[in-house]
Amino acid sequence: MTRIDIDGAIRLHNHWRRQFINAFAGGDYADMPLSEHRGCTLESCLSPEVAAGNNSILAALLAADRHFHALANEIIDLSNNGLGDSADLLLPDLNEAAHRVIDRLGDAREPLKP
Repeated sequence: MTRIDIDGAIRLHNHWRRQFINAFAGGDYADMPLSEHRGCTLESCLSPEVAAGNNSILAALLAADRHFHALANEIIDLSNNGLGDSADLLLPDLNEAAHRVIDRLGDAREPLKP
């Protein structure tokens, strides 16, 4: 099984979420590298394990992570197409999705221990 740095993943998700929310709240989202979330490595680490059917906790984590990134992509697309007001309406959903990822990362601590 691929090792995942749970604490590192939590820090990265929290850091990025705060940057993203703050950028939109201040109206400066054009200055932030909004696509940075696309470098998340959880997908590549988790997909083989989930595909093998090895762990339902990891499957829940992967689903939460995919949902988070889908929302982030939707917000970015809306903002890039001049629909910032519509993008703003999705920020609470993104915040909730980010917390769900953090919760699932916490759930995954035990199955990932050597």
